[in-house]
Amino acid sequence: MSHDLIIRNGNIVDGLGRTPVIGDIAIEENRIVAIGSVSGKGKRELDADGLVVTPGFVDLHTHFDAQVGWDPQLTPASWHGVTTALMGNCGVTFAPVRDADKETLAIMMESVEDIPRHAIMTGLSWNWNSYGEYLDSIEKLSPAINLAGMVGHAAARFYVMGERAVDENPTGSEIDAMASLIGDSVREGAVGFSTNRLRAHVMPDGRPIPGTFATDEELVTISAAVGREGGILQSVIEGGVKLEAELQLIKKQLTAARTRLLFSAPWEPGKDGKSAYQPAITDMQSHGLDVMGTTQPRAAAFLSGLKSNVLYGMRHKGQAWRDLRDLDFEGRLAAIRDSNMRARLIEEAKVMEGAQSIGQTMTSSRFSIPPAASFWMGDEERPNYTGGSEMSLETLSTQANEHPAETWIRLMVESNGQGLFMVRFVNQDLEVLPDFMRSDWIVPGVGDAGAHVSVIMDSGWTSFLLSYWHRDRSEFTLEEAVHYLTAKQARVIGLNDRGSLEVGKYADINVIDIDRLSERQPMRVHDFPGGAPRFIQRAVGYRATVVNGQVILENDELTGVVGGSVLRNSG
Repeated sequence: MSHDLIIRNGNIVDGLGRTPVIGDIAIEENRIVAIGSVSGKGKRELDADGLVVTPGFVDLHTHFDAQVGWDPQLTPASWHGVTTALMGNCGVTFAPVRDADKETLAIMMESVEDIPRHAIMTGLSWNWNSYGEYLDSIEKLSPAINLAGMVGHAAARFYVMGERAVDENPTGSEIDAMASLIGDSVREGAVGFSTNRLRAHVMPDGRPIPGTFATDEELVTISAAVGREGGILQSVIEGGVKLEAELQLIKKQLTAARTRLLFSAPWEPGKDGKSAYQPAITDMQSHGLDVMGTTQPRAAAFLSGLKSNVLYGMRHKGQAWRDLRDLDFEGRLAAIRDSNMRARLIEEAKVMEGAQSIGQTMTSSRFSIPPAASFWMGDEERPNYTGGSEMSLETLSTQANEHPAETWIRLMVESNGQGLFMVRFVNQDLEVLPDFMRSDWIVPGVGDAGAHVSVIMDSGWTSFLLSYWHRDRSEFTLEEAVHYLTAKQARVIGLNDRGSLEVGKYADINVIDIDRLSERQPMRVHDFPGGAPRFIQRAVGYRATVVNGQVILENDELTGVVGGSVLRNSG
């Protein structure tokens, strides 16, 4: 018997947490038809001897809403084993939209997610108004991987309220109109609804994006409408002193919707040193409420270096750092090699003490990076994401008897401008993360693929989890790590036919050389519309990635084949 594709002799990890087995997988069209010892030949066969075969990875927090318009290959996620991505997070989306408001939504996305407005406006067709029409447009682009989307609160609020959406609360009738519009969007294919509660997500003028301070009544009414249509809820919440109130709001939303809610959950300790979320989560679970949190499996970080717009510092009255910022990469490298320019930069930096912290803004370049939270990633092929205090800019400068700016500049010169610092802002303590990720309500993620493209590159988190936490640290067994990347993620958005290797499931599959697997150093390229820059990150160790039965990547390189589908809510 002949099959379209056979993967031979692999160490099959099914995604369900069961013990791996050696065997074959046969694929017909886009489905798995046999697992075990497969007789006959395939029209094409992949030799997986000595390799690990897993389900394709699911990434629940991306912002590919714009990038799919000009990069249907959806890099860098597609380089890191991701076969299904959820976009539309954080309340910012491009639909529903009135014709007159399209640029306003682009401006919001640029301000919140650092995706250039020009790229958004020129790289997308904008031939839609409703969310269903947006999904139709994306489907015609033939993405390489599967995409699912959520309808954003900011877009729906602006559709109903216009400019009043930013500063005012809606009337009762406007709340009902929003709930109806969002319910329609879910019925048209959105898998859920996303909202933002984080005050750092702002408009260009500093005002919070629409919906940030929405009342309980508004969110509960919308949540009920989403639940009736079989959609999920997603929220980016405020932590700290607001955490308890935010979690109580989540409980109200879930009680009204009786659906699933996914919220962003960076590690936050309670008074007992354990997870600050756990008491509220336990309470919700005891009431039968389905709540999930997503957290980065390492520190989320800004990238600082000559390749980044995050230089050592800008917030001062001098001109040298501003001049450096305005140069292209080659110009910056030449500038810091000049002794006079180095002297100017260092002298200006010495008067910057007390400048605004990077943690106070996501996109502005008017700050100095905090030396104690900035860690040298090096300039080797594999970036060092796990360095302790010995690798901080503070320690390195003290050891060298230098001002931190002097150390920063010296390392840029020594690495020919290729070195980077990671400026950690959440999940800074790696050692608490394994136990946190073992929580039954936590899934790893929040790599923000497609967003913050000029200052952040966390999209390789899937490769990091497998290479560092499983292989290097043995914190998770292979079957545990794969489960966190696949079936556990798929359940959140109701993907019953993906996320595991079982007969009848869609053939989304990775073939991985675990011994070689790693992220590569982030690179700066100019491949967005208009030549806008972004960071990308390649990987090694992915022998093949299969999406719906199509080999989209082989030996770490995309094949140009597109196998993805737009996954719509089915209620």
